[in-house]
Amino acid sequence: MQSRREFLAKAASAVAAAPMVGAAGCASMRSHGETARRPNVVLIVTDDQGYGDFHCHGNDSIHTPNLDRLHDESVRFTQCYVSPVCSPTRSSLMTGRYNYRTGIVDTFQGRSMMYPDEVTIAEVLSGHGYRTGIFGKWHLGDNYPMRPTDQGFEEALVHKGGGICQPSEPANNSYFDPILQHNGAPEKRTGYCTDIFGNAAIEFIRQHAAEPFFVYLAFNAPHSPLIVSGNYSDPYRAMGLDENTAKTYGMITNLDENVGRLLDALQELRLADNTLVVFLTDNGAAIGDGERRYNAGLRGVKGTVYDGGIHVPCFMRWPGISRPGKEIDRVVAHIDLFPTLLEACRLEAPHGVRLDGRSLMPLLIGDNTPWADRTLYFQWHRGDAPELYRNCAARSQRYKLVNGKELYDMVADPAEKNDIATEHPDIVAKMRRGCEEWFWDVSSMRGYDPPRIHLGTPHENPSVLTRQDWRGAESWRDGNVGYWEVKVARSGVYDILLTFPQTKAPGVAQFRFNNVAVQQPIGQGITTCRFHDVPIRAADGQLHAYVEVEGNPEGVTLVTVERL
Repeated sequence: MQSRREFLAKAASAVAAAPMVGAAGCASMRSHGETARRPNVVLIVTDDQGYGDFHCHGNDSIHTPNLDRLHDESVRFTQCYVSPVCSPTRSSLMTGRYNYRTGIVDTFQGRSMMYPDEVTIAEVLSGHGYRTGIFGKWHLGDNYPMRPTDQGFEEALVHKGGGICQPSEPANNSYFDPILQHNGAPEKRTGYCTDIFGNAAIEFIRQHAAEPFFVYLAFNAPHSPLIVSGNYSDPYRAMGLDENTAKTYGMITNLDENVGRLLDALQELRLADNTLVVFLTDNGAAIGDGERRYNAGLRGVKGTVYDGGIHVPCFMRWPGISRPGKEIDRVVAHIDLFPTLLEACRLEAPHGVRLDGRSLMPLLIGDNTPWADRTLYFQWHRGDAPELYRNCAARSQRYKLVNGKELYDMVADPAEKNDIATEHPDIVAKMRRGCEEWFWDVSSMRGYDPPRIHLGTPHENPSVLTRQDWRGAESWRDGNVGYWEVKVARSGVYDILLTFPQTKAPGVAQFRFNNVAVQQPIGQGITTCRFHDVPIRAADGQLHAYVEVEGNPEGVTLVTVERL
């Protein structure tokens, strides 16, 4: 078994053998000193791609040659677990902590904004000389101080909220030629979203080939809406697959091409040997009714805590350091990526931060490595706060407890068909106690009030509030009225612009924050209303904005707040 000391020596030797890239690269390497000798990291995460959406996992109906290649060249963690939905997984990946500690409860309605004092892997790496870039999906806050550029990423090309075409996005945005957020500002891009994100990641790598870099390539595919060129979906239709599956597989094949181009770029730039590439998905497959989609024999889908919702692939490729093709069956999770990347980059954990994860480096670089059993916890459901045992799973190496009452032997029954709870009441009782201790521990950190969006700061002015982060009402339905929890950072005079669906009759536009309330009549067929020169004092509070038409209040689409 390779020791950690041997690993460090081997890693340093591999980096020393890597070529410099031009004179500017030499200067940069000299200026960064030892930091420049640390490995590059590429973290690739796909959205709603299930364990069965890979040819290498037994799906003969899908074409994924580059993901299969990455699978073959990697160490594979065959028992890797994440949260049932997007935001919780992403917060754990970024922080090494259970999502309930970070403020992330759900995926919208103000429940998917991460507390800005959470320390991300990007912040740690950028503080040690790494160039950091995110391309794709952030989903941990769209406004200051929760944007990726506020959390350690110097380069960010992302969509808002949970996905393109959702309520957080500009009207009529599309997967083709989308409006994206480039370092906090809206920017129209040309092409298909997956290609745009892949190209941007590759360009970032080319620009920083002579420096240590961290690339977080978080594709929004194959998340719905299922939009892709017929060049990718038509071959699957010709196979007789249903329409949704054909589109999903087409999106994955396009995604696969982008992964291949990134791997080829690393090889072309002679960076592959000094780059740790990590691939996983954010949750299980989103399979709708009537879809005949391969799910690798797993029970459940996205949103559930059965393995079809939380068991995902995890590939780690590090040529010369880890052994290609090695499979590790130890139970691991999203919370382990943060400490693993820290150790790979030879960095200490941030002072005062309580990590829930465990570094996987001993498993990655060693053979027959001792690994103490542990129980991992996963939970998600709609609502402002979690409820004990509701859609919750506890997973040890052998057993899995679902919702505090169903027990499965995951070695003998990986499909979770046979509930053995009545046969093993002692195991159920022990795992229930663990669930309760975990639940009250993570709940005691902060409670579940959301972090506040900051308005009137020099970091983001104007600020655009969307239905993604409002509270009190479901954001997908026109007519609902919500509010935003905000912090006005500086007293002053503000302009307030409300944007809303076209009015069907004359009405009144309303704006309220604490003791400031203004209104203005609006006509029929109107979509915006601006309040000029509104004096607002610095304070925390709820921001309310809506229009009232024929006596019925209707929520706005956007609120743009600008300090003058």
